[in-house]
Amino acid sequence: MPNLLLATDADWLFDDVAAALGGSHDVHRVREGAHVTEALTKVEPDLLILDLQIGNMGGVATSLLVKQEQRAGRLEDVPILLLLDREADRFLAEQSDADSWLVKPLNSLALRRAANQLLPTSS
Repeated sequence: MPNLLLATDADWLFDDVAAALGGSHDVHRVREGAHVTEALTKVEPDLLILDLQIGNMGGVATSLLVKQEQRAGRLEDVPILLLLDREADRFLAEQSDADSWLVKPLNSLALRRAANQLLPTSS
């Protein structure tokens, strides 16, 4: 069963992601972007899902940090799905190095499809 790491401080968003993906994926959570890199080494997820607004280190900054650490060889490669607040945030997503993004509110089918497209085929 694939491991997912979700970074969000919004309980409703965690509930939505767990409802959409929890039956076929293990969903782990951190509440701050600053905790993502440590959680990546502990959880070893197959997919990282970042909320755009996460406390004092948002999804864009977290995505950029994770991708930088991956390029430096300090973190294993993991695809990143960024959850946007509105359509206008697509510009931010393009700058974030995220592999894909969705606009909230989440559609369960679209979330499952996006997750499955990003997950490695061996999972």
